[in-house]
Amino acid sequence: MDTQDESILGNSEKECQRGHDESQTEEEWNGFFLQGEEPKEEEEVVDEWRPPGEPVTPQQVLRLNRYTADYLCLPEDNIYNINFSRFKIRDLASGAVILDIRKQCPTEIQDIFDLDANRFIHYQFSPAFLDLREIGATLEFTVGSKALSRFRLIERHFFRNALLKTFDFEIGFCIPHSRNTCEHIYSLPDLEPETVEDMIANPFETRSDSFYFVNNKLVMHHKAEYSFQSQKDAGVLSKNGK
Repeated sequence: MDTQDESILGNSEKECQRGHDESQTEEEWNGFFLQGEEPKEEEEVVDEWRPPGEPVTPQQVLRLNRYTADYLCLPEDNIYNINFSRFKIRDLASGAVILDIRKQCPTEIQDIFDLDANRFIHYQFSPAFLDLREIGATLEFTVGSKALSRFRLIERHFFRNALLKTFDFEIGFCIPHSRNTCEHIYSLPDLEPETVEDMIANPFETRSDSFYFVNNKLVMHHKAEYSFQSQKDAGVLSKNGK
């Protein structure tokens, strides 16, 4: 894979707070937009050939040839109580913060499972996002009473049914009852001008699946759709970085 990435994992004792910009305060999110890989030849889709009741493997999601029609796991499969509390994107060239979303969370980490948590989100970016060359994406999350072994994130990004890029990150080990921060550095390849124009002209036809594995077992599946049309209230790539 030609992706360049770095991971920084640590513990933080700070209490989570809601972000300053109310125009960007979503309480749930999953993954972030990336692009660049040529579409692959047609292959079978996971939900067509996976036997009912059988676990989904990393190898299977890496073979997906389109955005999934449904979720490949249930909310209750998150037995580790992984709870995302912050998601930040920054442009490494300018230092501008493109997006910074924080969610309120208790100071004490407990095994309280929210089975109704939203696993889908719409992202609103400006067309300028597609001009970025390198970004840093930071996740902050808490873990319940079970340790995470081989915590792994696989993201599959599509425009319509064309695969744009796959990103595969090994986050690693997380101790029980911990607050963690992980930043991945993405080098974004060039897209054909025609593809960029189509993505801007067709909001929410750029989509992603984010698969979270613990010890090679799928425990979370989030989905997202993206718009890159100019909007007055988007608040993306402003001069003050908010």
